[in-house]
Order: sequence, then C-alpha cells, then structure tokens
Amino acid sequence: MIKLTPPMGWNSWNTFGENINEKMILKLLMSWPRAACAIKDTNILSSTTAGPYVNAMKTAVLCGSGKFPHGMKAVADYVHSKGLKFGMYSCAGNMTCAGYPGSYEHEFVDAETFASWDVDFLKYDYCYHSPILHGKYLYRRMGLALENCGRDILFSACSWGADETHEWIKETGASMWRSTGDIFDTWDSVKDLVAQQEKLHPYNASAASTIWTC
Repeated sequence: MIKLTPPMGWNSWNTFGENINEKMILKLLMSWPRAACAIKDTNILSSTTAGPYVNAMKTAVLCGSGKFPHGMKAVADYVHSKGLKFGMYSCAGNMTCAGYPGSYEHEFVDAETFASWDVDFLKYDYCYHSPILHGKYLYRRMGLALENCGRDILFSACSWGADETHEWIKETGASMWRSTGDIFDTWDSVKDLVAQQEKLHPYNASAASTIWTC
C-alpha cells in the first residue's frame, strides 16, 4: 500500500502497554468518532490519508487468552463500523518486545491471518530479531508476505533506525518506516527525535516510504 501522507490515529501502547482487552478497546471507540471528526476539522487528515488507525497493540496472539473472547475479526468489524481503519502489531523476531511470539519464520501464515481478520495496518517491530539474518531480509520477508496475503495492508516498519535502516528499508516493501527509538512524554525527547531527522533527509522524499518517529 502506498500513501502520500502519513496515517493519523491512535496507538494504545504508550498509554496501556500490553494491558488491553476487547472490552477496553470497544469502550474507547465509543468516543473515538468525535475525536476523528476533530482531526478532520483541523485538516490534519487529507483526502489521500488512509484515515485514523486504531492499533490494537500486542494482541495478535491473545485471542485465546480471554482478553479478546470474540476474536480479532470481531474487533476489526467494530472498528470498521465506526469508519476507521484497524491496525495490528507483530515483530520480526522470535518474540515481541513484550515477550509474546513474534512472526519470525511465520511471516506468510501471520500475514494471511491478518488478512482474514481484515487488518488494514501492520506495525512490525524489531525486538529479539535474528543475529544472523540482516534486518533487511526480515522486513522483506514480511513485505512479500503482505503483498501476497490477498488484502491491501499498510506495512509500517519499526526497526527504530537500527542497523542503518535508512540504507535498505525501501527495498523491503515497507509503506512507512520508523527512524528512531521510542518517544517519551517530554519536550527534550521531541527535540532530540526531530534533530535526528536531519541526516535522514536524503533517504526520504518518496511517496512510497514515509519516515515516522513516534
């Protein structure tokens, strides 16, 4: 999927971490349409933007844990009923950053599963990745899997700018990529991340790949 402007929306991780469940997500969504309208009214979203995303972080493997008793497809259907897009999280490593199973060596099965859940957006993290295979191959494998999953899913690469991400990320099929480590709720953190972008300008300026920092 190619987007000319970055998708705008809400990501549950900074607020809730892995402590999310179906009930909490649906409750939050009850008030989301008002926020979405506010975003559109300020022209933050344009006609070429994919629209607001709800990223149900750390949930791909939790469907059988009781946190999502009706499954992720039911959550996705509810999100879509609100006129929003639905995002999912996974990781290029054996485990996610929170210690749940990642997509390493299961990329094609996972991509097909995401497609069956009607996922619109995949954030793909970099924790516990292989020390042998270079990151560009790990991200390319998921890129290929998404390209062949039967659904148009925006591929958001989150390798934190590690391993010279800027030199190879556009070879992976990623729709957008993260260029730094985590952002924190301080002005100094914001300024630091902005300053890090200067050296990356020559690697951006393409509609097919957008830098993001948060």
